[in-house]
Amino acid sequence: MKSVSKEKSLKHYQWGNACDGWNLLDEPSLSVKQERMPPGTTEALHYHKNAQQFFFILKGLAGFEVEGEIIQIQEYQGLHIAAGKIHRIYNEGTTDLEFILSSQPSTANDRYNL
Repeated sequence: MKSVSKEKSLKHYQWGNACDGWNLLDEPSLSVKQERMPPGTTEALHYHKNAQQFFFILKGLAGFEVEGEIIQIQEYQGLHIAAGKIHRIYNEGTTDLEFILSSQPSTANDRYNL
């Protein structure tokens, strides 16, 4: 066993418009990532047929659209999104948004953009 962190992740990746991600756990049954979104960035609306997700905000103010409802989540708060729910996360703030994203099972081959 060894510890993982953003600095010692399994893998670093970039997504969207200058967003960063770090795989902390990458198993078929569970994925845990830390992600960073610069100000003004947004994710495409999408859903997962099988995976439920839990977002936990570390830094900044996260905006979510879930099934047409707008939700604001502050630092040290979390949001559960059930499988099949159309959603996206966005950062309308003036600072980076950082969060932990847990997906069960993994979202590998289970993302459907709208």
